[in-house]
Amino acid sequence: MKKLFDIEGRVALVTGGSRGIGEMIATGFVENGAKVYISSRKRDVCEEIAASLSKRGTCIALPFDLGTMPGILGLAEAITAREPKLDILVNNAGATWGAPIDEYPESGWDKVVDLNTKSVFFMTQKLLPLLRKAGTAEAPARVINIASVNGIEPPGLETYAYSTSKAGCIMLTRHLAKRLAGEHILVNAISPGPFPSHMMRATLEAHGADIAARNPRGRIGQPEDIAGVAIFLASRASAYTTGACIPCDGGSAEI
Repeated sequence: MKKLFDIEGRVALVTGGSRGIGEMIATGFVENGAKVYISSRKRDVCEEIAASLSKRGTCIALPFDLGTMPGILGLAEAITAREPKLDILVNNAGATWGAPIDEYPESGWDKVVDLNTKSVFFMTQKLLPLLRKAGTAEAPARVINIASVNGIEPPGLETYAYSTSKAGCIMLTRHLAKRLAGEHILVNAISPGPFPSHMMRATLEAHGADIAARNPRGRIGQPEDIAGVAIFLASRASAYTTGACIPCDGGSAEI
């Protein structure tokens, strides 16, 4: 049991991997010996982070906009051209939009739901051939979807599409897990609480001290916290776990 959490030599793709939670997970994977591809919409940022992480291991940038089907197809084609199989897919790319209920725009709703839920399904679908080649009964392939505690407990913020899309991501995780377990592909979700991410920047700047004080752990999340859960879900340690949604929130779903 000494290598229960070993992911050395695994091939992983982390979408939204150039900042925030995606970067934290990618860093954890790289430092533990995985070959990691990261994708994000902004080419310069994606390539900069990949170059930085390559000083600690292997990290390759594949920039695409996953809010569109051409972007999803482009990323799937790009990694298929480079790898015969994919051991780990982390669907992390996400967006949020806040506006008063009477003013909430359709454009904001569509942007958030397309990226946070629709792209999770179609990214997984398009990469199923590589995941199927990687998965075996002893070492299943892994899909890790990044949901949110806001998909479990409604937030106080007026981010209606975000909470809805993340709740959908959790149910999609369960549905995919049930369908794909027989093909040696495990599908699980992580529901992060407050972390120092780009998406949470404004909230933490305004209310960070209060959020930390209310949290049972007395702080917001740190990179090792989210990376640790992702490594568990990517390793032998979780080989009998699928369809789960693991909160990583310090004990409170309140943000």
